[in-house]
Amino acid sequence: MKNCYLGIDIGSISTKGVIIDENNNIIKSEYIWTEANPIKAVKKLIENLKNNLDKNIVIKGIGTTGSARKLIGLLLDANVIKNEITAHAVGTLNFYPECKTILEIGGQDSKIILINNGIITDYAMNTLCAAGTGAFLSSQAKRLKIKIEDFGKLALKSNNPVKIAARCTVFAESDLVHKAQLGYKIEDIVAGLSKSIVLNYLNNVGKGKKIKPPIVFQGGVSKNIGVVKYFKEILKEDIIVDSNSHLMGAIGIAILAKNKNNKIYDLNIKDIKFETKGMECNKCPNNCEILKIYKDEKLIDAFGSKCNREIKN
Repeated sequence: MKNCYLGIDIGSISTKGVIIDENNNIIKSEYIWTEANPIKAVKKLIENLKNNLDKNIVIKGIGTTGSARKLIGLLLDANVIKNEITAHAVGTLNFYPECKTILEIGGQDSKIILINNGIITDYAMNTLCAAGTGAFLSSQAKRLKIKIEDFGKLALKSNNPVKIAARCTVFAESDLVHKAQLGYKIEDIVAGLSKSIVLNYLNNVGKGKKIKPPIVFQGGVSKNIGVVKYFKEILKEDIIVDSNSHLMGAIGIAILAKNKNNKIYDLNIKDIKFETKGMECNKCPNNCEILKIYKDEKLIDAFGSKCNREIKN
């Protein structure tokens, strides 16, 4: 039998999963859309990972990270549940032990992680505005009637990127429409958007941070070669983009799930009924909003209580 470990990164836009072996080699990976239903997405993800998986593989640990990490961790009985900062750092250091800065731009948020001698020394996140994230880029690509996959290639064709006010999604869209009406070339507009994303990130998420090389760029937006180009130009540093940059959180949490217990996990969850129910507790003035988690109609956990009252079915 071959011991392996499952890491799942459940974000608001996408859900990522990897199975690694004892040496942190990726045995299998999957990347799918969350579609506002993390439970359904994880069920689909696991079925995809199981497909044609070597029968000698046994899962000895499960780790979850991302915005829905606690929910999915409870459902899968994960032995490790950690935040994205820790997971991304562990995953990145596995491949780039000398890394000092991690730039990450995902579907709806972005983050920066500063590392010194393998230890996280500082970080920042931007979750208040979608400007400069993957969702923002996708919406602008639709507006411009181009494929998001072609976004970066178009940006590289430009010699005169248009200045776009991208500090706010509303202003950016208004500015983009205005520039298009003025007759600017599509590649110049796309290049301008790519450059504005970098400037927005550095002026907000990276504000006041000392960005030192080696620099690793990850998240879905790292696949956009136009954005990578402007990070290089503005920072005047080389930018590392790994082929698995979109999976770093899942890889990191899978590594953290290693050697935590001797349990063998059953991944046959397709027919298990998972359900979450919300309620307002009115037993004291706090009026806490309680989230109850059910597995096959059995209450397995509840959280949200500020006074630690027992929550019953």
